[in-house]
Amino acid sequence: MSSLTTERHDSSPAEKTSTPVRNKTARLTVGTAIRVHNSVNSPDFPDVSFGDWTGKIVEVSGRKAPFRYFVEWDDAVVAKIPQSYVDRCEEQQIYFRWACLNDSQFEAIG
Repeated sequence: MSSLTTERHDSSPAEKTSTPVRNKTARLTVGTAIRVHNSVNSPDFPDVSFGDWTGKIVEVSGRKAPFRYFVEWDDAVVAKIPQSYVDRCEEQQIYFRWACLNDSQFEAIG
């Protein structure tokens, strides 16, 4: 029996079937470099695209998938962040150099 299938043991050998087992999402680690998918917007300001922004995971939250990843944007991204976004973050007491994302919103790079 592989880790991806289970066999039914309540039937005769001729009637055994394999059923896929739900895969767990791998938990990425602190320090992993990431790139945000093009379709992702800021969770706090939906009119701001995070598409192609890059950074590193600085914290992981959750005991099972889906995990929440706190990402710190790299210096090249921070240099290009519009001042209007920085101002809006400061008004809401949000640290503009970080974002909280789930693993479906980005890919590991490097």
